[in-house]
Amino acid sequence: MGQDIQTSRGSPLLSSALTLYLLGALSHALPHPPTAAPLSEGLPFIVVWNIPTIACRKHDVPLDTSPFRAVTTPAKVPGQPLMLFYSDRLGLYPHVDVGTKRQLYGGIPQRGNLSASLAKAQTDISYYITSESSPGMAVIDWEDWRPLWDRNWGSKQIYRSLSVAHARKRHPSMSSGQTVTMAKRQFQNAARSYMAETLGLGVRQRPRYLWGFYLFPNCYNHGWAEPGYTGRCPVEVQRKNNELLWLWESSTALYPSVYLLSALGGTRWAALYVRNRVQEAMRVAALPKRPFTAPVYVYTRPVFTDQNRSFLNKGDLLNTIGESAAVGAAGSVLWGASADYDGKTSCEALSNYLTSTLNPYIANVTAATKLCSRSLCQGNGRCVRKNYDSDDYLHLNPRTFRIVRYNGRYVAIGRLTIADLGLFARRFTCQCYAAQECAPKLSTRLSRIPLVIHV
Repeated sequence: MGQDIQTSRGSPLLSSALTLYLLGALSHALPHPPTAAPLSEGLPFIVVWNIPTIACRKHDVPLDTSPFRAVTTPAKVPGQPLMLFYSDRLGLYPHVDVGTKRQLYGGIPQRGNLSASLAKAQTDISYYITSESSPGMAVIDWEDWRPLWDRNWGSKQIYRSLSVAHARKRHPSMSSGQTVTMAKRQFQNAARSYMAETLGLGVRQRPRYLWGFYLFPNCYNHGWAEPGYTGRCPVEVQRKNNELLWLWESSTALYPSVYLLSALGGTRWAALYVRNRVQEAMRVAALPKRPFTAPVYVYTRPVFTDQNRSFLNKGDLLNTIGESAAVGAAGSVLWGASADYDGKTSCEALSNYLTSTLNPYIANVTAATKLCSRSLCQGNGRCVRKNYDSDDYLHLNPRTFRIVRYNGRYVAIGRLTIADLGLFARRFTCQCYAAQECAPKLSTRLSRIPLVIHV
């Protein structure tokens, strides 16, 4: 695609004093490990549509999805640039049916047939990801059990109970404590094998897709109604996430979730909740010893999880998409359920929301991340907050930029000012792409004519 930013060639030199000021602003930049190159060249941050629209097409309600880098559906449609693998689409996933309590494919991973699961997964991958050469995202959504024993609480406690029963049946002479210890070891080893080997198969078979599990890593930073809420992931949660090093080593992308409950709408808590979940993903992405970190794509919903007819307002979008971009994510995935937009009224509401609120915001953040990358990181990396827990965002200056829609696309038109450069330098640093150099360094020239940034 190229950089898609048009500027003038001749530009006046900045004054020496201003140059020194801007260089001073760069002096406290913190280093970040290199990260994978973006899926789309020149786009440090993208937003992907993953919402079913069949009902809207049926009712002839138009949806403007032009600022989205890809338009996909969670439905069983092969050949998409984002393929969501639910449990019935990939291999033979051992789990317990929530409604019937029927144990499918062994019920627990240590009773499953991993070889048979991988054989079926190989066929599934070929069917759903039809191209061997096109880049994309492959998201595995297995949510019935968690690979760490201690995280199977509530309705997932059944996997611990079945594991203990399985161990007791095979070793009836062991004590209760020995049985639980063995059950835990067997469960975690088998869970690791299912997840890591399925990822490995996907990476080998479709290496240009970015493979990872939805909801990993998690932060478990709920409790926003409690006094003094900071949003930080508990230390014990981080320790448990460190135990999943094998998962981060097997993944080529991370897909955490920042869905909001309505109680978080319009609150300061939302920003704290989201930034710490994204920051935890950035942290664990850097744990494996490899040349560059896996990119982070953050799952977001345009509605509240408990009120699917209530859209996020601009402040909520700042607290989700805006936070994700500023902390250093490579993009956001907007997911939706078929029940969210199931009739003419809900589809018309979505259509109006896109044109009035969501699309202009996506266009703004996409253009700002591109502009910061070009002006601060030489286009060879993405801008990341110097202090992840600050309130600094990658937005265009509303006094000098405006978003317009031209020829079916969103375009940002404006001028990069001295003040804009100073803000970039003071508030952000660079995370370079693999094998690229991008030490924070501002250009000493300003454009004479407005910039035109195609989204």
